Amino acid sequence: MTGQGEHPLIAAVKPLVDAMGAELLGPGQAQADDVVLAWEGEDVIAVRLPQLSDSLDHILAGMERRHGMPLADLDRKTKQRIVRTLEARGAFAVRHGVETVAGALGVSRFTVYNYLNRENGAKGE
Repeated sequence: MTGQGEHPLIAAVKPLVDAMGAELLGPGQAQADDVVLAWEGEDVIAVRLPQLSDSLDHILAGMERRHGMPLADLDRKTKQRIVRTLEARGAFAVRHGVETVAGALGVSRFTVYNYLNRENGAKGE
């Protein structure tokens, strides 16, 4: 879908699409839930958004790549920061989000809830 003669709209949205774990398609391949992007009135590309649970897995994998190690190997402060970031991104609105994050961080669900409660308690002060 990308290449040397790539449309500027595709070049512009590709980093965002990749970061979300979405997929680029030709506009003719778009289904009802896909987002078709147009440029000057012409359909150029369609974006197929991932399922929310797939997005969380993609976000966690991206965090591992950025940290250069499994999230479970990070120190407690870094894990707490990751939980705050994930909360801000809506990770815990996803079904089994807490369990998924706890597994990736190598901690219990209780620990994730403690991290969330500590952050929310600090906000209320």
